[in-house]
Amino acid sequence: MPLLSRLVRRWGVRAVGLVLTAIGLYVVFPGLLTLFGSWPRLRDVTFWWFLVVVVLVVGSMASLWWLTRLALRHRTGPDDTWSTVSWGTAASAHLAGNAAGKVVPGGPATAGVVQARLLIQSGQPASAVASAITAMGLLTTGILLMLPILTIPALLIGPPPARQLEYGLLVSVVVAVVMVAVSTAILVWSPFVVAIGRLSGRALHVVKHDITADSASAALVTARDRVAASFRGRRTRAVLAAAGNRMFDYAALVAALAALGAHVRPSEVMMAYAVAQALALIPITPGGLGFVESGLTTLLVLIGVTADQAVVATLLYRLIAFWMPIPLGALAWAGWRLNRHLTGRGAASDEAQPEE
Repeated sequence: MPLLSRLVRRWGVRAVGLVLTAIGLYVVFPGLLTLFGSWPRLRDVTFWWFLVVVVLVVGSMASLWWLTRLALRHRTGPDDTWSTVSWGTAASAHLAGNAAGKVVPGGPATAGVVQARLLIQSGQPASAVASAITAMGLLTTGILLMLPILTIPALLIGPPPARQLEYGLLVSVVVAVVMVAVSTAILVWSPFVVAIGRLSGRALHVVKHDITADSASAALVTARDRVAASFRGRRTRAVLAAAGNRMFDYAALVAALAALGAHVRPSEVMMAYAVAQALALIPITPGGLGFVESGLTTLLVLIGVTADQAVVATLLYRLIAFWMPIPLGALAWAGWRLNRHLTGRGAASDEAQPEE
């Protein structure tokens, strides 16, 4: 009976997940058909805009590779010698995990498992990898939650004197700087964290009475301490990498809209981007497939982008940000496995380097 119970529990959960995924894909399928039906319109986009979006998306991914190296950095000797995972291993693990999270139900959880497996098999301690994956998840999620808050002042101030969407690239730099400053303050200034936690707890208590100001504050401090411990001595660089991941990705969406000649406030695009990224966390379909496309297109129309521009810009952005990493991840995983087979060891060895 215990064996039967374990099998039912294991395969039952998977069956339910697959059914929910099938239902989700059925619901969003018409929207995806409309989106991909606009494929011929991509011929109207100047080629160099494709290159701009690709470079920005690669910059977003490279920021996570840097964050992975920072999270796994540890001292290997008393003479200020430090070791970390190589760039190749960090990139291969992220690309493979990212691709798995986009094609297998489970999204971020699946991506984390695959990424952790590659890092462990490359020679990293399992405990260090688990701590690093958790810390990176907390930090990148915190950066995402910060986006709407930083956008509100810009929305209240009103449109700038010039409405060119290209200013969105400058906005991404300004917001990244503010993110780094605020996040660094959170990591090193406990009273600030306690105040934010108590304020959030009072707000959440209205809808969920078992959450109090004290419990929310304690949970936030615990999460902050875990992140701070994982990136001790390199907190500013870690926050910069996490902010770069989000801001490069946001800039890719801005570039996709600019390629279509859209005229809209960058702050409103940032709000739409933040909501779309939240939709990507919905575990019903892999990577929020369908939900992100429908939600982002609708939000772009609501902030003033024409329907045609919204559909084609979303297609261009998702084609590069969502679909391009899938074959790259498959190639990275295949290359990593081939290298491991040929060398008889991990895909890459740890590299020693002096403390910066």
